[in-house]
Amino acid sequence: MNPARLTHPLKLGTKAEVITRAVPEEVPVAIVCNGTSVGVMMATPTDLADFALGFCISEGIIDDKGEIESLDIVEHGEGIELRLWIEPSKADRLLARRRRAAGPTGCGLCGIESLQEASRALPAVLHEDLAVDASLLRQAVQLLRGEQHLNGLTHAVHAAASWSPERGFGMVREDVGRHNALDKLIGAMLTGDQQPAILLLTSRVSIELIQKAAIAGFGLIAAVSVPTALAVRTAEACNITLIGVARDDGFEVFTCGHRVRADRGGGFHGRAGLRPEWGNT
Repeated sequence: MNPARLTHPLKLGTKAEVITRAVPEEVPVAIVCNGTSVGVMMATPTDLADFALGFCISEGIIDDKGEIESLDIVEHGEGIELRLWIEPSKADRLLARRRRAAGPTGCGLCGIESLQEASRALPAVLHEDLAVDASLLRQAVQLLRGEQHLNGLTHAVHAAASWSPERGFGMVREDVGRHNALDKLIGAMLTGDQQPAILLLTSRVSIELIQKAAIAGFGLIAAVSVPTALAVRTAEACNITLIGVARDDGFEVFTCGHRVRADRGGGFHGRAGLRPEWGNT
């Protein structure tokens, strides 16, 4: 299925004219494990195998990609079904905390049935050897635009990208849903045996994205928007460096700033409010 469709809206400005506009597709994608419906998410119909794997990992349905025995992608007239067969022991876990609600675009906790599930235990990320120069991180944020091919056409989708100072961009995944984009990236990295380090997001950061990033093992997250207060607290508890308001000219470091090195000879440029007690030099 094509991820974008051409439309011809009427543009009203100083004059009225019919223009051509590419808009992203958005379809219901059902995830079914061992015959049990896990959930329905509104998503961009690309990289669906990555989405299935990343979703199952980040939602705690499975712990390893090898626990998926098979995957069939079945297109229906009304949407797409991802039929997975997973190890029986994992299927039992799924039945214990099954999701019953359909999730709209951007929904990360839809169908969770208790406060305990929403506040699940998360691992503390290590990556104590991870360090990045502020100037390189700013450059990565700038270059990410060129990696967003679907967004370049539509200006209407989110991106999640893996990046490292040594190798540059690893993988980039896009979707109308920010949680979907991250799940697709997690799945792609697992399939390609890539190790997580730095995560770049074009969306705001709420707790669901921190949860997914922690389970995947990312040590640093840089996003274009301001995070929520709960996202900040959760990132701190997980030992994740959380950066927000990431722009070409600077960014704001909210947690674990020891992984960010200030620019030599002039400190940080733009907005980079490091706390003095973090001891960055």
